[in-house]
Amino acid sequence: MESIKVKDYMNKRPVTFKASMSLSVALEKMLNANQSGGPVLDENHHVVGFLSEQDMIHKLLRMGYYCHDTNTVDDCMHKEVSAVLPDDSIIKLAEEMLPGKPKLYPVVDEDDRLVGIITRRDILKAIATQIDDSFHHPV
Repeated sequence: MESIKVKDYMNKRPVTFKASMSLSVALEKMLNANQSGGPVLDENHHVVGFLSEQDMIHKLLRMGYYCHDTNTVDDCMHKEVSAVLPDDSIIKLAEEMLPGKPKLYPVVDEDDRLVGIITRRDILKAIATQIDDSFHHPV
Protein backbone atom coordinates (compact mmCIF):
# COMPACT_ATOMS: atom_id res chain seq x y z
CA MET A 1 0.00 0.00 0.00
CA GLU A 2 3.03 2.32 0.37
CA SER A 3 3.13 2.57 -3.43
CA ILE A 4 -0.22 4.39 -3.62
CA LYS A 5 0.55 7.99 -4.56
CA VAL A 6 -1.35 11.19 -3.88
CA LYS A 7 -1.51 11.88 -7.64
CA ASP A 8 -3.53 8.69 -8.19
CA TYR A 9 -6.46 9.88 -6.05
CA MET A 10 -6.23 13.68 -5.91
CA ASN A 11 -8.90 16.02 -7.26
CA LYS A 12 -7.26 17.76 -10.22
CA ARG A 13 -9.96 20.43 -10.52
CA PRO A 14 -10.56 21.77 -7.01
CA VAL A 15 -12.39 24.94 -6.13
CA THR A 16 -9.88 27.76 -5.61
CA PHE A 17 -10.07 31.33 -4.39
CA LYS A 18 -8.25 34.63 -4.81
CA ALA A 19 -7.28 36.64 -1.73
CA SER A 20 -9.10 39.70 -3.10
CA MET A 21 -12.38 37.81 -3.66
CA SER A 22 -15.35 38.89 -1.54
CA LEU A 23 -16.53 36.43 1.09
CA SER A 24 -19.98 36.21 -0.51
CA VAL A 25 -18.47 35.12 -3.85
CA ALA A 26 -16.14 32.68 -2.05
CA LEU A 27 -19.06 31.23 -0.09
CA GLU A 28 -21.08 30.71 -3.26
CA LYS A 29 -18.10 29.02 -4.97
CA MET A 30 -17.51 26.74 -1.98
CA LEU A 31 -21.16 25.68 -1.75
CA ASN A 32 -21.47 25.10 -5.51
CA ALA A 33 -18.31 22.97 -5.53
CA ASN A 34 -19.52 20.90 -2.56
CA GLN A 35 -16.04 21.11 -1.01
CA SER A 36 -15.18 21.89 2.60
CA GLY A 37 -12.55 24.40 1.57
CA GLY A 38 -9.90 25.18 -0.95
CA PRO A 39 -6.55 26.78 -1.67
CA VAL A 40 -6.15 30.52 -2.17
CA LEU A 41 -3.95 31.20 -5.21
CA ASP A 42 -1.93 34.15 -6.46
CA GLU A 43 -1.80 35.08 -10.15
CA ASN A 44 0.92 32.45 -10.78
CA HIS A 45 -1.13 29.60 -9.25
CA HIS A 46 1.05 29.49 -6.11
CA VAL A 47 -0.78 28.61 -2.90
CA VAL A 48 -0.82 31.67 -0.61
CA GLY A 49 -3.49 30.51 1.82
CA PHE A 50 -6.36 28.18 2.55
CA LEU A 51 -10.04 28.92 3.15
CA SER A 52 -12.22 26.40 4.99
CA GLU A 53 -15.90 26.17 5.89
CA GLN A 54 -14.95 26.73 9.51
CA ASP A 55 -13.03 29.93 8.62
CA MET A 56 -16.10 31.18 6.75
CA ILE A 57 -18.51 30.37 9.58
CA HIS A 58 -16.40 32.18 12.18
CA LYS A 59 -15.94 35.26 10.01
CA LEU A 60 -19.57 35.46 8.87
CA LEU A 61 -20.82 35.15 12.46
CA ARG A 62 -18.45 37.91 13.60
CA MET A 63 -19.56 40.15 10.73
CA GLY A 64 -23.14 40.02 11.97
CA TYR A 65 -26.35 39.98 10.03
CA TYR A 66 -26.36 43.63 9.01
CA CYS A 67 -22.75 43.99 7.89
CA HIS A 68 -22.02 44.91 4.27
CA ASP A 69 -19.93 42.44 2.30
CA THR A 70 -16.68 44.37 2.61
CA ASN A 71 -14.60 41.43 3.83
CA THR A 72 -12.40 39.42 1.49
CA VAL A 73 -10.94 35.93 1.50
CA ASP A 74 -7.66 37.49 2.70
CA ASP A 75 -9.44 38.59 5.89
CA CYS A 76 -10.18 35.05 7.04
CA MET A 77 -7.93 32.60 5.19
CA HIS A 78 -5.14 30.64 6.87
CA LYS A 79 -1.81 31.88 5.56
CA GLU A 80 0.20 28.91 6.87
CA VAL A 81 -0.65 26.01 4.57
CA SER A 82 0.55 22.41 4.64
CA ALA A 83 0.91 21.12 1.08
CA VAL A 84 1.88 17.72 -0.30
CA LEU A 85 3.56 16.55 -3.50
CA PRO A 86 1.92 14.35 -6.16
CA ASP A 87 4.39 11.51 -5.56
CA ASP A 88 3.93 11.49 -1.77
CA SER A 89 2.61 8.24 -0.30
CA ILE A 90 -1.09 8.33 0.46
CA ILE A 91 -0.53 5.98 3.40
CA LYS A 92 2.09 8.25 4.99
CA LEU A 93 -0.25 11.21 4.53
CA ALA A 94 -3.10 9.21 6.13
CA GLU A 95 -0.88 8.50 9.14
CA GLU A 96 -0.26 12.25 9.55
CA MET A 97 -3.96 13.19 9.33
CA LEU A 98 -4.60 13.17 13.05
CA PRO A 99 -7.52 14.99 14.67
CA GLY A 100 -6.88 18.70 14.56
CA LYS A 101 -4.94 18.43 11.29
CA PRO A 102 -6.34 19.66 7.97
CA LYS A 103 -8.98 17.51 6.28
CA LEU A 104 -7.84 18.69 2.88
CA TYR A 105 -4.34 19.33 1.54
CA PRO A 106 -3.28 21.29 -1.54
CA VAL A 107 -1.10 19.22 -3.89
CA VAL A 108 1.70 21.28 -5.45
CA ASP A 109 4.38 20.60 -8.04
CA GLU A 110 8.11 21.20 -7.57
CA ASP A 111 7.55 24.93 -8.32
CA ASP A 112 4.90 25.16 -5.56
CA ARG A 113 2.11 25.57 -8.11
CA LEU A 114 -1.24 23.96 -7.37
CA VAL A 115 -1.97 20.74 -9.27
CA GLY A 116 -4.87 19.47 -7.15
CA ILE A 117 -6.12 18.70 -3.66
CA ILE A 118 -6.38 15.53 -1.60
CA THR A 119 -9.01 15.00 1.08
CA ARG A 120 -9.62 12.45 3.81
CA ARG A 121 -12.38 11.00 1.63
CA ASP A 122 -9.91 10.54 -1.27
CA ILE A 123 -7.55 8.72 1.09
CA LEU A 124 -10.38 6.47 2.30
CA LYS A 125 -11.22 5.64 -1.34
CA ALA A 126 -7.58 4.72 -2.00
CA ILE A 127 -7.44 2.46 1.05
CA ALA A 128 -10.82 0.88 0.23
CA THR A 129 -9.67 0.17 -3.33
CA GLN A 130 -6.53 -1.53 -2.04
CA ILE A 131 -8.50 -3.60 0.47
CA ASP A 132 -11.00 -4.58 -2.22
CA ASP A 133 -8.22 -5.50 -4.68
CA SER A 134 -6.40 -7.65 -2.14
CA PHE A 135 -9.66 -9.37 -1.17
CA HIS A 136 -10.54 -10.20 -4.78
CA HIS A 137 -6.95 -10.96 -5.85
CA PRO A 138 -5.14 -12.59 -2.93
CA VAL A 139 -1.38 -12.83 -3.32
